[in-house]
Amino acid sequence: MAREKEPGLYSEKVMDHFMHPRNCGEIPDASGIGTVGNPICGDVMKMFLKIENNVIVDVKFKTFGCGAAVATSSMVTEMVKGKTIEEALRISNKAVAEALGGLPPVKMHCSVLAEEALRSALSDYYRRQGKEPPFEEKSSNHEGHAH
Repeated sequence: MAREKEPGLYSEKVMDHFMHPRNCGEIPDASGIGTVGNPICGDVMKMFLKIENNVIVDVKFKTFGCGAAVATSSMVTEMVKGKTIEEALRISNKAVAEALGGLPPVKMHCSVLAEEALRSALSDYYRRQGKEPPFEEKSSNHEGHAH
């Protein structure tokens, strides 16, 4: 019974990004790769960035998780493509959720995971350049979020 009600929890934009995710896949020569997740709730996101002259020229993702996890991954890739690293770092999980028309409270952790995947990939990019990331990596505890 719960499954029948679940789609009603999500906005049309969430369902669109879940059913037709943008930028799905891998970038073989990525400038930075970030993987975040929690084995307890089951969501795992991997983000690939191609950065040239401080601009994110391409971005792809692979996500194993619920519909909200896939949708937030898809949306964050749309939001950062063509942006500078500094602009991308200003994108918060709340901005991702708002761009999707909102998320149910029990699924907000998916937008946090999307923000963390982006930051993880940017951290990897800086480390590959031999530099420390000029920002603090966010890492939250995703335990207890049921799907």
